Amino acid sequence: MDAALLTSSDFWNDPTSPVPEIQELAGHVLFETSGSSSSPKSVALSKQALLISAAAVNAHLDITQDSCWGLALPLNHVGGFGVAARAYQANCRFEKFAQRWEACAFRDWLAFHEITHLSLVPTQVHDLVRSNLTAPATMIAVVVGGGHLDASTGQAARDLGWPVLASYGMTEAGSQIATQGLHLLDKPYQPAPISLLPIWDARVDDEGILSLSGPALFSGYVSGNQFTPRESAWHATSDRVFLENHSVSLLGRADALVKILGELVDPEAIEREMIAFSGDLLRSGTFAVIAIPDARAGSALVPVFEASVHPSVIEATLSSYEKQAAGFKKLRPMAIIERFPRSALGKLRRSELAAMILP
Repeated sequence: MDAALLTSSDFWNDPTSPVPEIQELAGHVLFETSGSSSSPKSVALSKQALLISAAAVNAHLDITQDSCWGLALPLNHVGGFGVAARAYQANCRFEKFAQRWEACAFRDWLAFHEITHLSLVPTQVHDLVRSNLTAPATMIAVVVGGGHLDASTGQAARDLGWPVLASYGMTEAGSQIATQGLHLLDKPYQPAPISLLPIWDARVDDEGILSLSGPALFSGYVSGNQFTPRESAWHATSDRVFLENHSVSLLGRADALVKILGELVDPEAIEREMIAFSGDLLRSGTFAVIAIPDARAGSALVPVFEASVHPSVIEATLSSYEKQAAGFKKLRPMAIIERFPRSALGKLRRSELAAMILP
């Protein structure tokens, strides 16, 4: 899709349906998602919902007509699409990074166009930090979503002048659900808590699984030519969170939990432990703890590292972790992969990685 089209009133006022056979989808946009089951389907979001989300983000970040949103994410994902929607809603400047991703070229592009606001994924922030690139003076906020930006990388980015703010969102919510405030930029970076945007009501069940209600929720799912409308004002996510003072701290996905020797284990929580044991030398996204089937224990945990991780960091981290890990959380021998499989947004494709290490 042409990015310029998304900042035109012709697009936003177009009442046609993206699937002519389904009239309920008039004035909607479809975004493909795999969902937790990995079954291909599309999320239907009304243009009204997308603009409500855009307005909430713009207000939260003090966007004005003098601002400039920069796009460095794919437009076929709601995160990239949402950037264009925000520029249209605010009637501010909008620029798209059309080159292949490369940190130095990106930094030069930002300075040339005097970009003020960005949405990035953690991998992109990591690349800027690794390249030791300072932020242009025009940068006001860098919203980081699509994954967890660890405290060490986030602070390193802040030290280089990148005003990074953690966010949490999903396709079904039209982009952002929660975003840290600009007032936190004067404090050390922490990935949590993250303030819910005012358009959202939130609640958790006894297991801490988050449900959301608000005007930017999706209308339903589309599979083939079959539309299944959302039936409730509330959408139950698959995310476990700590909810307090209208803010969330992410604890992991409920569908990521596995049973080992009868105990529920969260592999992503173990990854966070390993980062701590490494003294923040391990970077989120450069390693993973993958659960594989085990005939005796039910599942087993395998630490997998990208080849770029230094062997001394791996050895020291695994040694420290193993000394304190309970029996059911012990790790199998590690695997090293040249490069992890990732989505267009840089998210780790865990199921593909698991397939790569299975015997």
